[in-house]
Amino acid sequence: MSDIPLGVLDLVPIPSGSTATEALHNSVDLARQAERFGYARHWYAEHHLNPGVAGTSPAVVLALTAAATSTIRLGSGAVQLGHRTALSTVEEFGLIDALHPGRLDLGLGRSGGRPPATPAAPPPTTSPVVDDRAPNGLRIPPPFSLAHLRGSPRVALQQKLLRQPHAEAQPYGEQIDDILALLAGTYRSADGIEAHAVPGEGAEVEVWILGSSGGESAEAAGRNGLRFAANYHVSPGTVLAAVTGYRAAFQPSAALDQPYVSVSADVVVAADEETARELATGYGLWVRSIRTAEGAIPFPTPDEARAHAWSDADQALVQDRLDTRFVGSPGAVADQLALLQEATGADELLITTITHDHADRVRSYELLAREWRRR
Repeated sequence: MSDIPLGVLDLVPIPSGSTATEALHNSVDLARQAERFGYARHWYAEHHLNPGVAGTSPAVVLALTAAATSTIRLGSGAVQLGHRTALSTVEEFGLIDALHPGRLDLGLGRSGGRPPATPAAPPPTTSPVVDDRAPNGLRIPPPFSLAHLRGSPRVALQQKLLRQPHAEAQPYGEQIDDILALLAGTYRSADGIEAHAVPGEGAEVEVWILGSSGGESAEAAGRNGLRFAANYHVSPGTVLAAVTGYRAAFQPSAALDQPYVSVSADVVVAADEETARELATGYGLWVRSIRTAEGAIPFPTPDEARAHAWSDADQALVQDRLDTRFVGSPGAVADQLALLQEATGADELLITTITHDHADRVRSYELLAREWRRR
C-alpha cells in the first residue's frame, strides 16, 4: 500500500493536566516527526470554544510549523468559511505561501457560524451496505444525526461570537468561486471592478474541500474540479455517499483532470493490541463531550475515562465512532486502512491519532508509517 500516501490530521489536542502551550509545542514536534517518517501532509483542524483543543486558527499554526519543517506539505483541515470572507482566507494563506512557497494545502469547510444545512438526500452508492458492512467488510454504520445539536445554546453562542453582529455568511458556492478567482487573479465584482489579493494572488496552494456527506461540499468540490477529503473519522455512515457524490459532480479543471480523494480515519497503533486499546481508552469520553455540545474536553487518561458512568444514551452518542476507529498492532491497523482505501477508492488516507501522552501519539504514527512502507 506504499503507493497510497498517508497524511496527518492534527486537532492540536490538549491532554488532561496539560496546557494549550504544551499542546502547540507537541503538534509542531509531531509535524517534524511526521516529515521524518515520510507522511505526505500535515493538516490542522479548526475548532472553537473547546477546552481540550488548541487548534483555533489553522493559518497561525501552519505558519509556526512551516518555519520548523522543510518538505512536508502543510494545510488546513479545514478553514471554517462560515465566519470568514474569501479575501481574508486568501490573504492569510498568501502570507504563508510568500515565505514557504509550494507547500500549502488550503482545505475549506462550510461550517463555523453558518447555519446547519438541511441534509441532502445522499446519492446512491455503487457499493451497497449490507448489515453495516461495505462489500469488502469495512464497517459502515447507519448515518448519525446531529439534529440534537440544533438549538443548542453553546452552538448558538459560538455562532454569535464568531460572526460580526448582524453579519450573514456568504452562500458557500459563491464563496468558493471567489476564493478561486482571488487566487487566480481573475476576480471581478458584479459591476466589473477588479480586486487583487497581495499576497495571495498566484499563491502555489492546493485547494481542497472537506465534507462529510454527498451534499453541498462534495458538489462544490466536484463542480470546481478540486481535491476532496471525506471524513470517515467524523461521519463514517456517510463516507461512501460523500465520495460518490463528489465523483458524480466532478468536472475536470486546470488543477485536476480526474477526481482525487483523501479519506480520514481515527487510528491508534502500538506494539500490540492490548497496549493500543489501553492508549485509546479516553476516546469514547472525548467524543461524547463533542456530541453533547459541551465542547471537546481535555483528552482523558485511561483511568479518568474508566471512571465515567456510561448511560445507554451516552453509548448511543459515540458507538458509531467507537466501531469505526482502527486500534491495534501495526499490521492489524494497516489491514483496516487497506479496507477503507479499497471501499472508498481513496487516493490518499488522512490519519488522526489522539492519545494522552505525546510520545505514544508520535510512536503510533511511526509504527504505522513503517508498516505502510513495508506493504
